[in-house]
Amino acid sequence: MNETKKTQRRYDRFARVYDLFELPLERLSFAKIRRKTLSPLKGKVLEIGVGTGKNLPYYNWENIDYTGIDFSKKMLERAKRKNFPKAKMIYMDAQNIDFKENNFDYIVTTFVLCSIPDPIKALKEMQRLIKKDGKVIMIEHVRSKNFLLAFWQDIHNPLTKFFFGANINRDTKQNIEKAGLIITKDQALAFGDVLRLFEARKGD
Repeated sequence: MNETKKTQRRYDRFARVYDLFELPLERLSFAKIRRKTLSPLKGKVLEIGVGTGKNLPYYNWENIDYTGIDFSKKMLERAKRKNFPKAKMIYMDAQNIDFKENNFDYIVTTFVLCSIPDPIKALKEMQRLIKKDGKVIMIEHVRSKNFLLAFWQDIHNPLTKFFFGANINRDTKQNIEKAGLIITKDQALAFGDVLRLFEARKGD
């Protein structure tokens, strides 16, 4: 079984309890970050890694044409139950997205690039799909520059990957740059320098 299939199975298995598991962090900080980041968006939006639909309540649905994708059927089922009728949600792999290039005003990921088996391949897809004047918005946790915190992340990463399919020590900024996107914003949000907001535009 390849790495993509393994990750799909992990998220399918975890879908039933995913919202409950993350509820404390949602109430503590994540919900506020989602609202502040997503509510201003206008135009054609692609969300990669819809998951159980945690971002759906925070979009301004009068201003967007929304498409969301995920490669876990069980997670998508949970998202669809949240009853946002304007949301088009499709079972699709972020590493191979079946949309035409230069197609979206915004591409959104939240806590997704840690889970995709080949994040650079997915980011290259974003580079292909975003319009020239569009913006890729990524809320992600990354490997800390603090030695002790990074050591803790490295030690625990095999466990988080095995149980949840998530890598907590990826150098996401470097991956974004390798994919050809140009970072226009890099902001720490929480947990020291671990939780970050990246904004990027299409590369030349």
